[in-house]
Amino acid sequence: MSEAKRKEINQWLIKSKHDIGSAYVLMNYEEPFFDTAVYHCQQAVEKALKAYLTYKDVEFEKTHDLVALTDICSELELRFADWKETAKFLTPYAIEFRYPGKVLEPEKEEAEKAFADTKSFLDFILKLLPDEVKP
Repeated sequence: MSEAKRKEINQWLIKSKHDIGSAYVLMNYEEPFFDTAVYHCQQAVEKALKAYLTYKDVEFEKTHDLVALTDICSELELRFADWKETAKFLTPYAIEFRYPGKVLEPEKEEAEKAFADTKSFLDFILKLLPDEVKP
């Protein structure tokens, strides 16, 4: 693997790590911000999926759709299909709570599920990548 490719994958994973870390901090703050936390959960998975696709030399369009990204990954690794429901659950958080609307933020239980699902999905993706690209 070229140094440039290794670095790009590593940068995607660093950003993913920062997003899941941000979600944790926001959920555990004295006054939790669940809306922003779930946004960062979605972002963490999106960036990890893009790291995997970069590792596999697959070009992808600019998208926040985790289902579409997971479908592409499933063509390379069948076990990604097991994560399609999680992708469906997390995808709306890219925009759902970012702006005023009917509901300003998810309930605590929903945010906790989003965080737990995100952690599990990230663990799965990271196991598929070589150590040399991990932060």
